Amino acid sequence: MGFLLGAEALHLEYPTRVVFDSVTLGVNEGDRIGVVGRNGDGKSSLLRLLAGRLEPDGGWVRRRGDVRIGMLTQEDALASGVTVRAAIVGDQPDHTWASDPKIRDVLAGLVADLDFEAAVDTLSGGQRRRVALAALLVGDWDVVALDEPTNHLDVEGITWLAAHLNGRWARNAGGLLVVTHDRWFLDEVATATWEVHDRIVEPFEGGYAAYVLQRVERDRQAAAVEAKRQNLMRKELAWLRRGAPARTSKPKFRIDAANQLIEDVPPPRDRLELSRLATARLGKDVVDLIDAGVRFGDNEVLRGIEWRIAPGERTSIMGANGAGKSTLLGLVAGTVRPTSGRVKRGKTVKLAVLDQQFDALTEIAGDRVREVLARTRTSYQIDGRELTPAQLLERLGFAREHLSARVGELSGGQKRRLQLLLVLLSEPNVLILDEPSNDVDTDMLAAMEDLLDSWPGTLLVVSHDRYLVERVTDQQYAIIDGHLRHLPGGVDEYLRLRAGQAASGSAASGSVASGSVASGSVGEGVSTSSTNGADLSGAELRALQKELASVERRIAKLTDEIHAAQTKLAEHDHTDYVGLSTKMAAIGAQQEQVAELEERWLELSELVE
Repeated sequence: MGFLLGAEALHLEYPTRVVFDSVTLGVNEGDRIGVVGRNGDGKSSLLRLLAGRLEPDGGWVRRRGDVRIGMLTQEDALASGVTVRAAIVGDQPDHTWASDPKIRDVLAGLVADLDFEAAVDTLSGGQRRRVALAALLVGDWDVVALDEPTNHLDVEGITWLAAHLNGRWARNAGGLLVVTHDRWFLDEVATATWEVHDRIVEPFEGGYAAYVLQRVERDRQAAAVEAKRQNLMRKELAWLRRGAPARTSKPKFRIDAANQLIEDVPPPRDRLELSRLATARLGKDVVDLIDAGVRFGDNEVLRGIEWRIAPGERTSIMGANGAGKSTLLGLVAGTVRPTSGRVKRGKTVKLAVLDQQFDALTEIAGDRVREVLARTRTSYQIDGRELTPAQLLERLGFAREHLSARVGELSGGQKRRLQLLLVLLSEPNVLILDEPSNDVDTDMLAAMEDLLDSWPGTLLVVSHDRYLVERVTDQQYAIIDGHLRHLPGGVDEYLRLRAGQAASGSAASGSVASGSVASGSVGEGVSTSSTNGADLSGAELRALQKELASVERRIAKLTDEIHAAQTKLAEHDHTDYVGLSTKMAAIGAQQEQVAELEERWLELSELVE
C-alpha cells in the first residue's frame, strides 16, 4: 500500500493543556479510518494537523508530494453572496458538471431539495452544512477528512453518504479520515479506528464494533484503573453481540472470544421489570392520539394518527426532514393542538423534553455546576443503587474539576450532559429525546444509553443516529405522507419504503398526463395493502397467520439447534480439521436458513398486521 501522509513525534499544546505528546501515525492507500474520543481530547485538531490546516508545536507532518487533501470542518466556511450552484460547482458550465455522473450523484444525495439558484445566505444552518459537504465531495481528492459529516443529515442522507464513501475509491486507493459520533456510520465506512485520549492516538482494527471488543479487552487488563469504562463497554458489547447479525459479522475476531467476555453480562434492559415499574408510576393510560391530525393553513402535516402510547414503551419516530416528527412530538407534549381528532392524556403523566436547544440552561448560565446540582434532589436510584447528582454527572463523563465551572462556560457536549441530568432529576415518567446525539461523543452516548437502560418510564426518541435508535428503543415508527406507520423491520424497512416512495414519485412524474397519479401514493398504498390486510379475505388472512406462527416456531427451533451445535463444536477435537470443517459448514447452512426465515417473517408480519 502506498504512503499518503503521516506524522512523527507530533506535539500540540494550548495555553492550558497539552493535546498531543509525541504522536506518530500514518495513512496509506486504502485506509478508511474512524476517529473517536471524548469531546475536547483533540479529534478535530488531529484532522486539521494532518490536513495542513494547523501547524504542530513539535514534530512534523509529511505528505506525499502529489497528494490532494480535502477537508470538511465544523465551521461554516461558505462564502457570502454566492448561490448554491456557485458554492458547489463554481463557474463550470452546466453541460460540464451535468455530464459528470459523480457530481450528479452528490447533488441528488445531498441537495436535491434545495433551489440551485438560491443564495447560500438564505439557507438554514443544516442546509448550508449539506452544501459545504456537497462542495467537498464533488472534488477529486486522494484523502478526504470529514469532521462530523453526519450532523444535520437524516437517516437517508447518512445511508447515502456511507455508500458514496464506500464506492468513492477503488479498494486499495484513496484515504478517508472521519470524526463522527454516529457509530452505525463508523461501522459502515471504517476499516480502522483511532482513539484519541490522554495525549496519544491509539489504533484499533475494524470499525466501531471491533473497536469496542478490543477496548473491552484493554480495559479488562487494566481493571483497577479503568473499572468504570470497562463495565460500560462490556454492556455495550453485550448489546452489539445480541443485536443485528449484520453488525456482529463485521469484526474479524473469534466470535468465541466475544461470547466468553459477555457470557455473564445480563441483557441491557430487564424489559419485564421496567414495564412493571412504569405501570406502577404511570397507571394504564399515558397518551392516546385518536384519529389526530394537524393542518397549518393548506398544508396538512399529519392525518388520521392512531397511537396509544403504553407505560414503559420505548419508541423511535423516523421520517424525512419536514415530515412532521416535531409536530407529532408536539401533539404528545401538548404544545401542538390537533386540528382534527383528539389527544387524551393520563392523569399521572409527567412529561419532560430534551430538545436540541439549551433554553433551560440559559437562565442559569452564570451559576456554577456545583450550585445547580445543590438545588436538585439529593439522590437518584439507578440499578438498585443510590447515587448523588454529582456521581450521576460523573457517570455521564463529567470530570470532577468541571463541577466548579460556570454553566455558560461549558462546551456543547458538557451542556448536553448537564441538560440530560437535570431532566432526569425532575423525575418525569414520559421522556422525549429530540436529537439527543448532537454535540456529544461516542463515550457520552454509551453512558447516556447505559443510564436510560434502567430508566423505568415511557421513552420517545427522534434521532438520525441509527445506532442510538436501535440501542435504546424497542420499536420504530415512521411518518410517511402524514400517516404514522409501524416498522417491524426497523430502520432497514424504513429505508426500503423511502426508496420505493422515491421510485414511485419518479414514475408518477412521467405519467402526469394520464391524470391517474395522486401524490403520496406509495406510502399510503403500502400502508393499506401490507399492514392491515384490507385486501385479504378471511381465509387468506388466517392462512398467513398460520404460516407466520409456523415460521416463528422454525426460527426458534433452528436457533436452539445452532446453539447446541456450537456448544458441541467447542468440545470437538481441534486437531480433527475435517470434522471441524463439516460441523462449521452445517452450522453456517442453518444460520442461512434462519436469515431466510427472518426475511419471510418480516414479509408476513406486514401482511397480517
